[in-house]
Amino acid sequence: MKAVSQRYRVGGPATAGNAWIPEMIEFCTGAGVPIDFVSTHHYAVMSGYLDETGNAGTVFSPDRDAMTREIKGSRAKIASSTKPNLELHYTEWSTSYTPSDPLHDSYHSAAFILNKLKGVGDAAQSMSYWTFTDIFEEAGPRATPFHGGFGLLNYQGIRKPAFFAYQFVRRLGDKELDTADSDAWVCTDDKGGVQALFWDFTITHPGPSVINQEYYRKDLPSDQARPVRLCLRGIQSGRYELKTYRVGYRSNDAYTAYLDLGSPAQLTRSQVAKLKDAASGSPYLSETLEVGADHVVDRTYAMRQNDAVLVVLTKL
Repeated sequence: MKAVSQRYRVGGPATAGNAWIPEMIEFCTGAGVPIDFVSTHHYAVMSGYLDETGNAGTVFSPDRDAMTREIKGSRAKIASSTKPNLELHYTEWSTSYTPSDPLHDSYHSAAFILNKLKGVGDAAQSMSYWTFTDIFEEAGPRATPFHGGFGLLNYQGIRKPAFFAYQFVRRLGDKELDTADSDAWVCTDDKGGVQALFWDFTITHPGPSVINQEYYRKDLPSDQARPVRLCLRGIQSGRYELKTYRVGYRSNDAYTAYLDLGSPAQLTRSQVAKLKDAASGSPYLSETLEVGADHVVDRTYAMRQNDAVLVVLTKL
């Protein structure tokens, strides 16, 4: 491949569970084989199988640092190798490695995604969420609209809570501000706007005594969490629009709305429209405010476990 073009980038080993990274680098060094990057996969389950029939079970890891620790461990393995500057790409990652896991559909996934993206930082150069939609061929197509598929969108294009985790990140400005909060990003843009994204990541799964296919297949009301105070200083004087978006229990939570319908095996057009409306992504708070000579915007937001909140301040 390199003989055809040096621009072609070659890497691997695209293994499950971070396997064979030092061995591959050692082989490439010894055999004089060019390698441009390391790729591997990881999921946050402690037990289970691919579960192509939907009859087996997976168990979500009770470890808050699951995935984050392993990804940083892969970076450390590369750093201590003969090729310490190789890029690291996770070409599959998610809560679970089976397309029959209701955790994929649950509101719990949004805060999980944000926790991992923030925690990993620059240890990996890319992390490709598995997958964009529930259209997935490896274990055969599923017959029901919410079946625990990998996707950010289901078959009908209904947005799952995981979708909004990525949408919220995409709405952040280009310049990240320093914050000591490990569960938050605060950014600015070149138009004087400010964006703050913060979340609560709480693992509520009871542990190995219950599989995901039992625990996440029911209505799981969220308990209250500590409120978040957002105090922005140094804001230019002027008129602003302040919009607040939320994903969490019954907030852009199509799966719980689907359970309210009785979990029908097929959806009517009106049911699809109702579920899309439940996950429309519209702001739940919107106001216009005037920032004065103190240059401060100060707000406190109620939070529930596994909520993720995006605050967007736009200069008018």
